[in-house]
Amino acid sequence: MGNYQYKTEGVCSQLIRFNIDDEGKLHNVEFFGGCNGNLKAIGLLVEGKSADEIAATLQGNTCGQRSTSCADQLSHAIRSALEKEKERKG
Repeated sequence: MGNYQYKTEGVCSQLIRFNIDDEGKLHNVEFFGGCNGNLKAIGLLVEGKSADEIAATLQGNTCGQRSTSCADQLSHAIRSALEKEKERKG
């Protein structure tokens, strides 16, 4: 499919970069800013997993008093990328 980047909202990280392959699997998830160790761990945990499944699992996760989290933002990023692909394919 392709390479994507997503500008986050309401969290410490500012940007997420990742790839989704032709089988719909996530690869090379990188967060820029935020809690470095935890965000590296998320990238490792989701590597090679279904983008749809990861988006569903992480959706709605919150951080402290915030209505979102870096994990929730990854779910938004994945959904956005999948929607772009759907539109592109027509």
